[in-house]
Amino acid sequence: MNERALLGCVDGVAHGFEIVQSIYPGWAFTAPDAVAAFGLHGALLLGPWHPPTANQEEWEQALSAFTIDLLRDRDVVAQGHASNVLGGPLPALRHLVDLLARDPANLPLAAGEIVTTGTLTRVPPVAPGETWTTALTGISLGGIAVRFT
Repeated sequence: MNERALLGCVDGVAHGFEIVQSIYPGWAFTAPDAVAAFGLHGALLLGPWHPPTANQEEWEQALSAFTIDLLRDRDVVAQGHASNVLGGPLPALRHLVDLLARDPANLPLAAGEIVTTGTLTRVPPVAPGETWTTALTGISLGGIAVRFT
């Protein structure tokens, strides 16, 4: 399935802001440690859903080329590009679909499932009182803002 056909199977695209955490000092842990801690994912904030059914060519182009700035209190602390996740969100999704197709222990993706395709920036530490925002360029998705208290 090419990327255009894969995009035709997607109900909606949204910008996500993931908050990760670790109970281990200095983020020093092994894979079994992460399992024992029930993972590293603290929360996933999602912006509005945009159906990519209209203007599929524009969405396909945007999903392969957009950029993102990650800001802490209005200062850019990290920048990223769509290609940072296995070449882009659509190749990352295709990789997952292909992987599941070859894995008899897991079911293929089903309607209604939410797939996150990976982080585009490095993950800097967060402190109370900070406001973190994202600014996306080259795609019709708004940024997200979160304040840590």
